[in-house]
Amino acid sequence: MNNKTVSLMKNFSYSLISNLVSMFISTIVILIVPKFIGIEEYGYWQLYLFYSSYVGFLHLGWNDGVYLRYGGKEYKDLDKNLFFSQFWMLVILQVIVGITILVIATLFAADLDKLFIFKMIAICTIIVNVRYMLIYILQGTNRIKEYAKITMIEKVLYCCLILLLLFLLGIRQYNLLVLADIIGKTASLLFTIYYCRDIVFRRMSEFYFGIGEMWKNISVGIKLMFANIASILILGIVRFGIERTWDVSTFGKISLIISISNLIMIFINAVGIVMFPMLRRINEQELPRIYTILRAFLMSILLGILIIFYPLKITLSIWLPQYVESFLYMALIFPMCLYEGKMSLLINTYLKSLRKERVILNVNIITVVLSIILTIVCTSVFKSLTLSILSIVLLLAFRCVLAEVFLSKILNIAVKKDILLEIIITFLFIIISWYVNSMSAALIYLVVYGLYLLIKKKEIVSSFKQIKQFVSR
Repeated sequence: MNNKTVSLMKNFSYSLISNLVSMFISTIVILIVPKFIGIEEYGYWQLYLFYSSYVGFLHLGWNDGVYLRYGGKEYKDLDKNLFFSQFWMLVILQVIVGITILVIATLFAADLDKLFIFKMIAICTIIVNVRYMLIYILQGTNRIKEYAKITMIEKVLYCCLILLLLFLLGIRQYNLLVLADIIGKTASLLFTIYYCRDIVFRRMSEFYFGIGEMWKNISVGIKLMFANIASILILGIVRFGIERTWDVSTFGKISLIISISNLIMIFINAVGIVMFPMLRRINEQELPRIYTILRAFLMSILLGILIIFYPLKITLSIWLPQYVESFLYMALIFPMCLYEGKMSLLINTYLKSLRKERVILNVNIITVVLSIILTIVCTSVFKSLTLSILSIVLLLAFRCVLAEVFLSKILNIAVKKDILLEIIITFLFIIISWYVNSMSAALIYLVVYGLYLLIKKKEIVSSFKQIKQFVSR
């Protein structure tokens, strides 16, 4: 293998290992925490995680702009004085934002639990957004090894602290679990600063207020930032509707099955992180051919992964009997990993590489509008938890299909037949899993998946061969 291929394989290995560690730790946390703390305490913990997922947008797209504009460059070629100034300007902005959140929470929080959560959100905002500028620099310049170490440090420390609190100290309060998350993020920030110390620590005489550079980054990144906000809102609006219509305990139960269904996304993200800088360096004429290869390869794997649902449901029902009712709904929501996986790894990565952030934004905004409509209908009109949960997969499938149709026109490739086939298989999975007992359902879905492999045999075999040839060049 040549140096380029060796580098690609090394980066993928680093990213894969760190994300497998993250997946393992996330699995432990997702399965252990609800076993040992009360349903209401778990609900508040999920509420913190829910709100904290939005803090990454309070940098106004600054970090996204850095990622898009400088992705694909070499770290050694970056203007360190420029990034030194941009980093500390971002720190100043995030401190102001954090203080603002703290003041508003103190004035308007409804109870002490909500006040505590928002205080932690204020701290989380500063840590996360400052850290992500440096992480995006590492990712965009292909320093995947350092990024992988940072990810593992945060997750391992977070997991160790939670296990310490639950088992050795016997603590069952959600607020200390929140503090464990903050400590893990702080540790990862410190290590990120260490790896980018030639950017963070320079002479003050080299600092300048680069308003023009800041504006360029924000103007480029804000479209992607709004697209990401809209992406989270698609699911967030439904979850918010569930929390408002029912209670925090129901919110916690539904959040649990969403977290379980999303575990596979950790692995998918490992591939996507490596792909973006790689695609930025590939000739655009090659992108359509590579897309069809990757698509056939990915979908054969993602559709196969759905089979994991059946043993997973049985195991979880035994391990967490207090949540057994929630696992019935997992049949409706589990296919989200299929559409989120394809969206994250293929469609969004390609659109970012082609600098089509506006397409991502438009697709997500359309889906958010649809999310608002469906949430009102499901939670306020019908007051149906089943329909509310089902709407999550419908929305994610709609977004994925719409985005891929736009991308296929840009790349001039035909994907409509494949999209229709995948929708049919998803529909069959939901029907089978909802109405048939787990063992029989697993056998029936295996037959459906086998038929898919027969239909797509030629394309799947070809994609595997071409990927093998690419790696061995």
